[in-house]
Amino acid sequence: MRLALTGGIASGKTTVSDRWGELGAVIIDSDVLAREVVERGTPGLAAVAERFGREVLAADGTLDRLALADKVFGNDEARRDLERIVHPLVRARGEELAASAPVGAVLVNVIPLLVETGRDAEFDTIVVVDVPEEIQLARAISRDAATADQVRARLAAQATRAQRLAVATHVIDNSGDRAQLLAEADRVWRLLVN
Repeated sequence: MRLALTGGIASGKTTVSDRWGELGAVIIDSDVLAREVVERGTPGLAAVAERFGREVLAADGTLDRLALADKVFGNDEARRDLERIVHPLVRARGEELAASAPVGAVLVNVIPLLVETGRDAEFDTIVVVDVPEEIQLARAISRDAATADQVRARLAAQATRAQRLAVATHVIDNSGDRAQLLAEADRVWRLLVN
């Protein structure tokens, strides 16, 4: 089974994937890999700095994510340039991890931009963590120390709820609290492994 987990910014994907990891899934998280491929000293970071300028680097030589976000969210051409740099690196690293997974493992590909990148056709099963936009906005502002305008720009760059739900095999509702989200994650996990 080729399984993908997706959802918009601050939807709860990490909480769900962490829970499934506890239950035995092998997690390949594109967000984690996207950070890994642009760590200090990587070819990915060098390519990002070459395209967007040294102002996207912090004083210690790491990526300044907020500075980069200011350049790419709200600018479709810049965002596509960033995606052309990072997405192939993430896919290659994800394929390495999948190849090293134990035989018979439940492999969960956490791909926030699944719909946006047209990768939904690659998977047999797609689980969408769904949350109303106003909840996403509040959670992302709190979690990322971002402004409402910064979060709205990120939301505008992502697929809509309707677009994600249209490709969903299963939907996990995250409009409640953490306990409710974990119960939903467990419910869908049982459907996946039985």
